[in-house]
Amino acid sequence: MSYFPDVPKIAFEGPESKNPLAFKHYNPDEIVEGKSMRDHMRFGAAYWHCMRGGLSDPFGGPTALMPWDDQSDSIGNAKKRADVFFEFLEKIDIGYYCFHDRDIAPELNDLAKSTAALESVVDHLEGLQQSSGRKLLWGTACLFSHPRYSQGAGTSPDARVFAYAAAQVKSAIDATHKLGGEGYTFWGGREGYATLLNTDMSRELDHLAALLHMAVDYKKSIGFEGQFYIEPKPREPSTHQYDSDAAACLNFLRQYDLMDHFKLNIETNHATLAGHTMQHELAVAIGSDALGSIDANQGDTLLGWDTDQFPSDIYGTTQVMLKVLEMGGFTTGGLNFDAKRRRESHEPIDLFHAHIGGMDAFARGLKSAASLRADGRIDDFVKNRYSTWDDGIGAVIEGGSDLATLSDWALKNGEPAVGSGRQELLENILNEHI
Repeated sequence: MSYFPDVPKIAFEGPESKNPLAFKHYNPDEIVEGKSMRDHMRFGAAYWHCMRGGLSDPFGGPTALMPWDDQSDSIGNAKKRADVFFEFLEKIDIGYYCFHDRDIAPELNDLAKSTAALESVVDHLEGLQQSSGRKLLWGTACLFSHPRYSQGAGTSPDARVFAYAAAQVKSAIDATHKLGGEGYTFWGGREGYATLLNTDMSRELDHLAALLHMAVDYKKSIGFEGQFYIEPKPREPSTHQYDSDAAACLNFLRQYDLMDHFKLNIETNHATLAGHTMQHELAVAIGSDALGSIDANQGDTLLGWDTDQFPSDIYGTTQVMLKVLEMGGFTTGGLNFDAKRRRESHEPIDLFHAHIGGMDAFARGLKSAASLRADGRIDDFVKNRYSTWDDGIGAVIEGGSDLATLSDWALKNGEPAVGSGRQELLENILNEHI
């Protein structure tokens, strides 16, 4: 049966179309910089938001209408959700999806029963993937919702909770591997602290690293070739989370000899909460060859929590796609819509409106980014701005020098004349291409 009988397969109709169920800018087969839009973007849909997100907020309960869901923890209900989700993926023309283990199958407060339920639903998902051609971008374990994880999972002060979390990670990796997942994400939703009065930070970090090393060893033992990711987030729900931003994650990975095994899954709204721009977080990750995947959303600067809104800011999507193009495109991962409709957008049709808008926003961002790169003026300015490092004293410094040599040079050459950064000019050029 069809769960969205009034929704056709969403097609590209161009910018002149007024059809709300059509793409205006996302043409999956359009070639940009030698690659189709579909391959540039590698769009994914978040199972947790599409199928399990009730649209509650800190001040009110769920509003989402999901007539297919009987709200039970039965395996049958979980499989029906999967059927609905795959119909949605096919009609919206999204090729990938992501899940938490406890989103696709129920938490039954018994590890053996929960694992068996997960395995049963994974079998069903495998059949849906085979019949539809949809793929799993990445899976993960939900180590933050259940009360047992209220004080952390890998960083819990209770070793019994750590062991339980490790078992859940094993099952989630098994599920991801069976479904041919291209990656697996660790998001430390409770890996942090509320107060240092009751926290042994160094011991907790050691334990978190131990869990990740166990996961790496297990991955090798089962032949799982997907990429491991860590997703930075600074706070909420914890006062401070150990994976607070890209730089903190990279420092952690270097400290514990994990850099060879992990890349980062960067989320726009998390960058905002960390006091950074998304462009900054992507640049930090790319600088260490560690950008793996992107959670595509945006936040609300007027609110202090993770609002997970669908991306609509064309400046933001342009800046994201500039960085993706600069690094040569995704070699792993993609653009996963970790985004939810607003609480007022509670009807099933709003799922389509939201994703259409996000996909069009990124299509416009891709085309603007490619236009900027073809124009070349910004790249030429940046190259020229650093030109004094290409020869003369700059080449001496980069080749290895010492303070005495540089002191002698400065005394002989006097006060340097510093050129303008031309920020306003560059912003004007950017605006020409949006």
